[in-house]
Amino acid sequence: MTGRDVPAGAVAVLRGGGIVGVPTDTVYGIAADPLRREAVASLFAVKGRPGIKPIALLAADLRQVDRVALLHGDARRRAGACWPGPLTVVVRRAPGLPEWLGDPVRDTIGVRVPDHPVMLALLDAWGAPLAATSANRSGDPPPSDAAGARAALGDAVPLYLPGLAGGGTSSTVVDLSGPQAVVLREGPIEWEAG
Repeated sequence: MTGRDVPAGAVAVLRGGGIVGVPTDTVYGIAADPLRREAVASLFAVKGRPGIKPIALLAADLRQVDRVALLHGDARRRAGACWPGPLTVVVRRAPGLPEWLGDPVRDTIGVRVPDHPVMLALLDAWGAPLAATSANRSGDPPPSDAAGARAALGDAVPLYLPGLAGGGTSSTVVDLSGPQAVVLREGPIEWEAG
């Protein structure tokens, strides 16, 4: 699947500040335009998620990652070796990002390159990273497909793209913003020190 295969309606929903349901390589998720504050706020509201917990950005490739994050040296090599795949890394934010993205106090952001044809096609069609999180109410288990996401979130999400999520386990999250890597969430990728 390529960006040309994604329904035109998906990009239109995103351009209008709406949310799109989309399968990923981990769980079924919801995505929005990260540069629109109201769109990111909608992701939090739909999930009932506290606004203090940052949402990661998904990117089609390292070029898109570079638009939002500073990922260099060994961290870039190691993350790149796991991408596309279920690894989210927390690194320094790229200059000029709006304060509602990532953690403005620590100046960090979580980024990931997923390994799912539908999500990658949406990212390709959009042409930039998207804010994304699992398509469930906060505290509930994440769904694996559009039907489960619709049952959880209903019409708050105007468009659900078809497809089955892979794995069913949220991504590994590793903080690479400091001198030592810190695993923040265990997941499918085992991150070894060094």
